[in-house]
Amino acid sequence: MSSSKSKTLLKKIFSLLSVVRGYNILVLLLAQYLASIFIFSPEKSLKTILFDYHLHYIILASVCVVAAGYIINNFYDVKIDRINRPLKTGIDNYVKQETKLTIYFSLNFLGVLFGFLVSWRAAVFFSLYIFGIWFYSHKLKKYPFTGLISATVLTVLPFFTVFVYYKNFSKIIFVHAIFLFLVIMVRELLKGLESLKGSIANNYKTFPVVYGERKTKQLSSVLLISTFFPAVFLFSYKDISYMRYYFYIALFILIYIGYKLWKSTEIREYRYLHNILKILLLVGVFSLIFIDTSLLLEKVIDRLN
Repeated sequence: MSSSKSKTLLKKIFSLLSVVRGYNILVLLLAQYLASIFIFSPEKSLKTILFDYHLHYIILASVCVVAAGYIINNFYDVKIDRINRPLKTGIDNYVKQETKLTIYFSLNFLGVLFGFLVSWRAAVFFSLYIFGIWFYSHKLKKYPFTGLISATVLTVLPFFTVFVYYKNFSKIIFVHAIFLFLVIMVRELLKGLESLKGSIANNYKTFPVVYGERKTKQLSSVLLISTFFPAVFLFSYKDISYMRYYFYIALFILIYIGYKLWKSTEIREYRYLHNILKILLLVGVFSLIFIDTSLLLEKVIDRLN
């Protein structure tokens, strides 16, 4: 293969990773496996979890349909992204729209197939999720409340497919889900502030477009304050062990975000706060291993044996 062809191929691979948000997919993958090991099935050995093929099928199905969701979202948002993210749009355009749609349908097919290998119910769930992402990208995201709530639900839902698989309906998981839901909703509002110009130009009635920056900041502040309730509730559980320190840091950072949000007026400032929330969520994924350090040690020893 010639040097120019190699460069073209690398550009297309990088472009495709940009379209499917490779970073987010990797975080989802890690979150599901770590949650499976340390939250949803703490009584099971690491070996049992690693050789649970149904678990792998569910995670593969989640990864496929979420990646496909990013593709269809990119397809509908191409005009907005040209205004809000010209550099990213340039990178994404290395892959033709026809190719993206082919990959979109292929990933959705694989997602449903992996779900079917677990059960027909899983296949139906992933089929409905695929429809939900398409409906959100095509219609729901253009309106203030439906766009905000559906985006948050669709972001959280793949993580909890594993939670349903293990039938672990503990209070800690529900409260943790509420905390995540609130943080992700704030992140969606910040994304709305970032893309305000593009949304107005394309007649998207997002929350910031309809209610303005001030109302968006007020709602964000209410949501940020609300995160204290699930966090404080979790502090009362000994089971979260050293993960409590993550919540201490998280609350401090959320206070900082609330303070900076009211002083922010430019896109780059909103993007900065958005990126802080992304890092906070990423650290939250890795902090799962600290929920029970004795359990971590036990699983490592079990693996060595």
